[in-house]
Amino acid sequence: MKRFFKLIFVFCLFGNTTIGQVLEKEAPAGFDQVQAHIPHGKLDSIQYTSKTVGTNRKALVYTPPGYSKKNKYPVLYLLHGIGGDEKEWLKGGHPEVILDNLYAEGKLEPMIVVMPNGRAMKDDRAVGNIMAPEKVEAFATFEKDLLNDLIPFIEKKYPVLTDRENRAIAGLSMGGGQSLNFGLGNLDKFAWVGGFSSAPNTKAPEVLVPDPEKARELLKVLWISCGDEDGLLSFSKRTHDYLVQEEVPHIYYLESGGHDFKVWKNGLYMFSQLLFKPVDQSKFNKYSPLGTPAATNIRNSKYPQIYPDHRAKFRIKAPEADKIQLDLGRKYDMIKGEDGVWEVMTDSLSEGFHYYSMIIDGVAVVDPSSEAFYGMGRYASGIEVPFKGDGYYQLKDVPHGEVRRVRYFSTALRSWRQFFIYTPPGYDTNTAETYPTLYIYHGGGEDETGWARQGKTDLILDNLISEGKAKKMLVVMADGNMPASAFTENGLKQFERELKESLIPYVEKNYRAKTNAADRALAGLSMGGIQTLYAGVNNTDLFSYLGVFSSGWIAGRQAEIVDAQYAFMKENTSKINQDLKSFWIAMGGERDIAYQNCQIMMKKFDEMGVKYTYSEYPGGHTWPVWRNNLYNFAQVIF
Repeated sequence: MKRFFKLIFVFCLFGNTTIGQVLEKEAPAGFDQVQAHIPHGKLDSIQYTSKTVGTNRKALVYTPPGYSKKNKYPVLYLLHGIGGDEKEWLKGGHPEVILDNLYAEGKLEPMIVVMPNGRAMKDDRAVGNIMAPEKVEAFATFEKDLLNDLIPFIEKKYPVLTDRENRAIAGLSMGGGQSLNFGLGNLDKFAWVGGFSSAPNTKAPEVLVPDPEKARELLKVLWISCGDEDGLLSFSKRTHDYLVQEEVPHIYYLESGGHDFKVWKNGLYMFSQLLFKPVDQSKFNKYSPLGTPAATNIRNSKYPQIYPDHRAKFRIKAPEADKIQLDLGRKYDMIKGEDGVWEVMTDSLSEGFHYYSMIIDGVAVVDPSSEAFYGMGRYASGIEVPFKGDGYYQLKDVPHGEVRRVRYFSTALRSWRQFFIYTPPGYDTNTAETYPTLYIYHGGGEDETGWARQGKTDLILDNLISEGKAKKMLVVMADGNMPASAFTENGLKQFERELKESLIPYVEKNYRAKTNAADRALAGLSMGGIQTLYAGVNNTDLFSYLGVFSSGWIAGRQAEIVDAQYAFMKENTSKINQDLKSFWIAMGGERDIAYQNCQIMMKKFDEMGVKYTYSEYPGGHTWPVWRNNLYNFAQVIF
């Protein structure tokens, strides 16, 4: 029994040690320095006959410490950049030193590394104009030389394993592009592919990976890395973005640095340790030491950064502050560094747009590194978290409409007001064309800028129209804030009057808007949804489409209003059903704060026989939900 408990103790101790291991994210100091008292591999220069080029070509071959012809080894083909040759890695990166040190620490599987000349032409020296068309083309030609000449030579001369699971390819810059092009283009030949700072020769992602399912099945590791100050970063990022959308597992690794061997040596150090051994794909999004600056950052601001696993790192310099918290719905305590810079890493964030603030010594302020948005009844910072499926509001190469800010005098409210209006592509050129109009309203604590900025209305409509999924329309994003509270009878009446007597007449007088009920839609989120219920249901002679997002009558707070509305609907059920072509109600799932109110309201509708369409998109009471609501609602109106 004692022996049993001793074994259990040892197991638990070992298990805790394993679980507690920290994932290595960067090479340690000295990783590229020669260590005299460890075993060393060997470098050889070889020549092989290239039928592709019609000449003998050179390559360097590294064999690991303890190399024996009695054993069989996997092979890594390591490619250079546009200004180098087979000796570029040796001169600039000394891979033999990096690999020797890794072997000494027991971190590598024994492998042979082949460093060829990737410029497949008879005079393959890196001289003259290295950007000459014929020299650039020679890098593409190398694919044939590699597959038909070099690999067969290596497999004949060296004791190597010849199946795809034991063959890897990686490279820097132009060689990074080659590695992605050749590796992903020949998944029957390579199971391990790495691109370090891949150059513009990298094929477009949809050409690189035309069959994502096949890539998911065959790839062991796909590594894409780059320095955060590298001018070629966009080529790595576009590949990463596509792979995320297509759910192809890969490691997207960003580090501090430019287009240089500091980055490439670290890339080799990290990538080589993953080769020819079992890998845990669940950790792929944990490797990167840096994140990508959020799209909502102001120009050139590196922080906040979003990591591949959707955690976000925030920084702010405030040397005189005593305490700073990040308020992202949940509050995070920030840690102060010696340089007066405060920092915090969040948990993994959900998709889309999030408001946040910095609480500095008790005062909530906007982050000076981020754009500010009017929400929560004040200006706050915002962070945009990309996710699979966000393509419907991405900026694409399609015809674009415009968002215009318009000031007008409201006769109903006797005050100057403003709205934003989206005009579809071709509005200013096709001057004889008239358009249906969607009037759409924000929620409480927001204003007319909400749908124009947080909502990404113009991009959603641009993409839908270009795909033929929505009709060209005007979208009026107006201010739903009234002198009286929008949740009171007085406030709702003010809203209705302003809409009917001022806004609609102004729009239809000054823009080419169609003037029939069949060509008008009214929608809103949260507070705007209640306004839509009040003004829309009462005026189905004006609107044929109603959209209610994350909203519903608040029975306990609006009892008199609700009772009057239900009485009106009960008396006019037939008219409402006949007039409305779509009564579209959407919620953000059970986490939506308006969920229960909406369920009670729809039960009432069912009892009265009021027809409606119900939709759910999980995400709670947030902009990602409302963007998706607009995306779907816009496809059913007009």
